Amino acid sequence: MVLVALAAAVGQAFGRFSYGVLLPAIRDDLSISNTLAGLVGSANMGAYLFGTLCVAWATAHYRLINVMRLGLFFATGGLLLAGLATTPLTLAFGLLIAGIGGAFLWIPAPIIAADALPPNKRHLAVGLMGSGIGLGIMFVSLLSGELRSSQGDAAWSSVYLIQFTVGFLLLILTLSFVRHAQSRPNGKSGIGGFGALRRMPGWIPMILAYSTFGFMYLLILGFLTTRLEDDSGWATQDAALAFSLMGFAMIFGGPTFAALANRFSTRLAVALAFGLWPMFVGVIITGWPIATLIACVGLGFLFSALPTLMTLYVVENTTTEDYGPSFSAATLAFGVAQVISPPIGGFLADLTGAFTLVFVLAAGLGVLGLVITLSLPKPD
Repeated sequence: MVLVALAAAVGQAFGRFSYGVLLPAIRDDLSISNTLAGLVGSANMGAYLFGTLCVAWATAHYRLINVMRLGLFFATGGLLLAGLATTPLTLAFGLLIAGIGGAFLWIPAPIIAADALPPNKRHLAVGLMGSGIGLGIMFVSLLSGELRSSQGDAAWSSVYLIQFTVGFLLLILTLSFVRHAQSRPNGKSGIGGFGALRRMPGWIPMILAYSTFGFMYLLILGFLTTRLEDDSGWATQDAALAFSLMGFAMIFGGPTFAALANRFSTRLAVALAFGLWPMFVGVIITGWPIATLIACVGLGFLFSALPTLMTLYVVENTTTEDYGPSFSAATLAFGVAQVISPPIGGFLADLTGAFTLVFVLAAGLGVLGLVITLSLPKPD
């Protein structure tokens, strides 16, 4: 279960979210605009979207463990290509490969971890997936801050190569030790997995809420470091500290909110997370140092909590056979929101000369997510 959580960190924290941490260095080292930087990030998100379509088919025909192994292989290879990149195009290609791997890795990982525990403990396993991602983000933040202070903006390549080394080690360990008992899938999932998804109660508000999160979280995670450095005048190491605190909080956000969902209901836990989101984002807009650091801790909890709760909702309301295609279909809608989020955020920043409007938009989407969540079916 621990290895699966760490493998999830390779696909998500390393292959996807580390770009947001390294964005200021990449932008300045490659001399590109915020809009182009957003488009480079969208290569990863677009590949993740394509990957979910492939996973919807793959999980209906192949065992989940084999899909996860392939995802870890692609995610690790993408990190290597990103570390060797010298132009925006080659970097985008590396992130594209990592994005495909992230989809193949992330979608089957929670159910593989959950099946390692008794039914009444499955929520803890799903929560640990967010913990692994948080640990990975904290590692990237600390590593980035340390290397950039000594090597300058060019250090982003070294960060990706170190992530590749960690990913390669986890690939070997996963292939050696992680197993999952599952009968052969029956291949009946519908186009894109939506046939299986429609069998899940509350599937429409679920994918709407998941898509809202997909759009709003990248506006923060993708531009937080740049916002603090450019708009609030923070030093590189101070901005890295804020991101590190966020990553540290993510370690605990998933298990904490999963426990709340188990105690009350997943619906109420999701509503609470969406309700807290605009409050923390509003504090970060002020740029006040101590308050912003505290808000970053709060957002770290929510970054881990919301995808954990969405995953938990699917785990609770589908069979093992339907889980892979259903979660793939939900992630497809989530992926569409992720693709359009970075370039829109970058465009708004270039248009206004600051990231304030970007963060205001993210706060407003938190309110929208709360409204959508309240339309989920109440538990029996």
